[in-house]
Amino acid sequence: MIAVNWGTTNFRAYRLREGGAIADERSSARGVLSVEPGGFPQVLYSEIRDWLDLGDVHVLLAGMVGSRQGWQEVPYVQCPAGIEELSRAITSVSFDFAETAIVPGISCLDVGGVPEMMRGEESEIVGILESCVGAETVCLPGTHSKWVTLDRGRVAGFVTYMTGEVYAALKDHTILSRLMCPGTPNGDSFHEDLKRSQEIGGLLDHLFGVRSLVLAGRMAEERAASYLSGLLIGHRWERCSRRGLLSIWWEPVFYAARTQQQLTSSAGDRRSQTTVPRRGDWPQSEGD
Repeated sequence: MIAVNWGTTNFRAYRLREGGAIADERSSARGVLSVEPGGFPQVLYSEIRDWLDLGDVHVLLAGMVGSRQGWQEVPYVQCPAGIEELSRAITSVSFDFAETAIVPGISCLDVGGVPEMMRGEESEIVGILESCVGAETVCLPGTHSKWVTLDRGRVAGFVTYMTGEVYAALKDHTILSRLMCPGTPNGDSFHEDLKRSQEIGGLLDHLFGVRSLVLAGRMAEERAASYLSGLLIGHRWERCSRRGLLSIWWEPVFYAARTQQQLTSSAGDRRSQTTVPRRGDWPQSEGD
């Protein structure tokens, strides 16, 4: 079987052995936006032709390939949703060389009734659903970070934060861009940058500090990009904490973010498991 995560900017394919182990994998820049209308079958064939020649007859696609800009728009499955609901909504598409289908995305409403949507992330989450026995919170870091609430093996809801995309826009297309100099991120200073988000004020006034601290000589230009990243991540974590997505005080979480990739904590009957990104995975301009 061949599994494909076909996102906006990237194509990632995995050849799976019986039982699900990965036998081979590859990626390219042939994301959805690079494909001309009607050209998806040809691109898929060119990317996995040699695997098809080896006898693979099943291809499962996930991600933006199932969006309005993709091969075929596949309706979202409403939360709560698990493997059973996703399986029932898988949609077949015409491909001459193998039986091919697209996994649906998932949608829900936030507390204000505004729609939330994901495509591709649901396939990542499936891998941990069987181990979910109670209430869990999972963070999927990226250009559009998803904070997903799981409950007894199903996606109960989620929140999207455009942290990475906002970081790229501020870093490259505002007055702050003139202060962004190449530099090696420092874990200790980044930890201090995160703490700024807990101080009085909000994100919009804190952002001006990226400029003013440099102009006042209190921060080196080489640190400006890291400081900006820390502000955005810090305010996101603070917001998640207020929404109840984190059951632990934010300061230990930030400390853990520098030293480990996963932090599990308990608070009463609620167990919150948060996947913490490595420093290299924190806000950047790349991603789907």
